Amino acid sequence: MPPARDLILGEHRRTLDERFRLSLPAELVDPLLEPAGDCILAKERSGCLSLWNAAVWQSKLTSGMELLQAKIQAGRLDARLDDVQLLGRLLSTRHVSVQLAGRGRLVLPEGFREFLGVEAGGDVMVVGAAVCIEIWRLDAWTAYLDQRMPEFRRLLEELSG
Repeated sequence: MPPARDLILGEHRRTLDERFRLSLPAELVDPLLEPAGDCILAKERSGCLSLWNAAVWQSKLTSGMELLQAKIQAGRLDARLDDVQLLGRLLSTRHVSVQLAGRGRLVLPEGFREFLGVEAGGDVMVVGAAVCIEIWRLDAWTAYLDQRMPEFRRLLEELSG
């Protein structure tokens, strides 16, 4: 989790323009950006992309990959080669470095557009997910909320208690 950063919270409906550009709300983008403006766009789940602070993402990825590399070198994953290859494939397609243009505008790259499943001119929900921004296809967001909202009170009490 990003140290000493505010939680990124909020829900905003936005429209993708004809070039698959998306204007992100400043109140969600400001806590995410570092001086260079670099972010990481990641495929989360069908109908959902996430946008991360590049330094935070890289730190998590590096620590995870170092642990994985150590296990491979120690032979602890020899019996799980298929899983290691699957992880490699997913990592190869899962994320891309992006820069936000003026006024928090994000261009959705090819491959990520299809994963999100929204055509140019279509609406998305931009959601603050505490440590990142998520971009949801509207029907996927509604289905996610229907499934997860009953857990809200328990989760809040568990995490804050």
